[in-house]
Amino acid sequence: MSSSSGRWAVCGTLLTLLILVASCGKPTTTPTPASVEEPVGATLFEDVTKTSGVEATYRNGEETNNYSIIESLGGGVALFDFDRDGLLDIFVVGGGYFDGKTVLGHPCKLYRNLGNFKFEDVTKAVGLEGPLQYSHGASAFDYDNDGWKDLLVSGYNRLVLLHNEPDGKGGRKFVDVTAKAGLTTDTLWSTSTAWGDLNGDGLADIYVCHYGNWGFSGTGPDGKPYRHPTDCNYDGKTRDVCQPAKFTQLPHMLFQNNGNGTFTDISATVNLNAEKKRGPLRNDGRGIGAVMVDVNNDGRPDIYAANDTDDNFLYLNRGAKFGPGAEILIEEIGLIAGVACDDRGTANGSMGLGISDFDHSGRASIIVTNYESELPALYQNRTTDPNRVRFSYSTQSSGLGTLNGVFVSWGTGFADFDLNGWDDLYIMNGHAVRHPVKGERRQKPALLLNDGGKLKIQSARGGSYFAAAHNARGSAVGDFDNDGRPDLVVVRHNEPLVILKNIAPLAGKHWLGLSLTGKANRDLVGTRVVIETALGQQTKFVKGGSSYASTDDPRLLFGLAADETILKATVHWSHGERQEIPGLTVDKYHDCIEGADVKK
Repeated sequence: MSSSSGRWAVCGTLLTLLILVASCGKPTTTPTPASVEEPVGATLFEDVTKTSGVEATYRNGEETNNYSIIESLGGGVALFDFDRDGLLDIFVVGGGYFDGKTVLGHPCKLYRNLGNFKFEDVTKAVGLEGPLQYSHGASAFDYDNDGWKDLLVSGYNRLVLLHNEPDGKGGRKFVDVTAKAGLTTDTLWSTSTAWGDLNGDGLADIYVCHYGNWGFSGTGPDGKPYRHPTDCNYDGKTRDVCQPAKFTQLPHMLFQNNGNGTFTDISATVNLNAEKKRGPLRNDGRGIGAVMVDVNNDGRPDIYAANDTDDNFLYLNRGAKFGPGAEILIEEIGLIAGVACDDRGTANGSMGLGISDFDHSGRASIIVTNYESELPALYQNRTTDPNRVRFSYSTQSSGLGTLNGVFVSWGTGFADFDLNGWDDLYIMNGHAVRHPVKGERRQKPALLLNDGGKLKIQSARGGSYFAAAHNARGSAVGDFDNDGRPDLVVVRHNEPLVILKNIAPLAGKHWLGLSLTGKANRDLVGTRVVIETALGQQTKFVKGGSSYASTDDPRLLFGLAADETILKATVHWSHGERQEIPGLTVDKYHDCIEGADVKK
């Protein structure tokens, strides 16, 4: 979230700006006043929320009229199969409220997938009925390699790690192991988290985004009083939520997995953004989005973080040795790689993140959603040498430049919604302040379909949800009925969560799904899969983190258009070997275990 009153913090030095302009082409013009759309084709989504059995609402506590910045950020959702019955379940964070000047949390909810888009509220049954912190993000991953996905919940001045374990009655339950895991040392305001095995020991390490030093009273982590300004407005008279610039940036953190159920804060050891150290803490950036993924195809997960009005970060994995006890080595290269800011050298109000080989280059490109008057940033991966990572700012050339510039964008992601073999893009919108001068608080989402590497606005094909305005935040992609068509879940401010069923016509279209498992259930973030068909190559990436404060379906789903034959499929295992998978059949999911024959 950035100020709507003309905040333009220059990103880096003049030299950096010259490098960016040289590599990205001419600077963009001001975003167009209206979107350009030519709807063609059948409706792709149906809102099935009312009949699903899901009744979850993220609440931000704005009813007390504190106008606190924490109310703006909202929350996310995690899609994962918590009970391993083959169906994707839904975990949604609850948000929070205020008791005077005390910040409290609403309970989160877990819904078990019963099939046919019917869900059962199992929150109490799995031990999650009690409130956690004022929550924002939800990450679902297996931190202890026992084969069951656990949950990490971020929020105000606290992380919560929930271990997925047997309940003694044939079911599952979640147990708060935050203290046991050593994560109570993080007392900062966390938003999104990302995970991945950074040193090849098979264990998922954790990257945590922190925001600003907001609070009603007391001393902040920078040694100065917490900030809660009450004099902010955007029209010269009406009180509103304050701009991010009113709050000191907080340091991001990196926790190394020790393999015994505990984590160690190694932020200082790896020098997270050390060149920006100012005062007693590193003022890294007002972090909102985070993801781990392999950006240079060397088999090692890298870290990308989206910051609000500060430079975005890209930490390249520089580790030379891998395995138990190996040192984690990362280097921040965001400016050099061309992904720190926009093509004008400006740090944007960045929120959500998506990863895709949208152009069939075989490389992971990055979409970043931004604030009003800032177009979404599509950083197209141009890397040919793993040691010289570079991206180009391709918002205009890809077709994203036709979007309306008054949107405040959050949740986002790529998926092949129409199964034509090219990843499409969705963006969820909603203003961050109560009384915006530009645009409206409730805003329509955007749907862009991929036509051979060019993104074209097709929001009219999104159905009733895309036709209406919402105040949306986190979102996630997943296939709830295992029919090969990616569905959507959207978290809104103070309104019910929405489930969008993909109803794209299947006639003449095919798909391929892969569920990957590493040796001894090791973490696989950084893995990529390449398939070849008559239409060419497609690449999918295993990532840790997605959208805004959310977790997508971990399975890899390929649209194949009319192609019925997989000529070749290759798994490039993270920190491991390359494995070719012969004889894959279409229109089904396959279980692929590292080093073993595929279950077909």
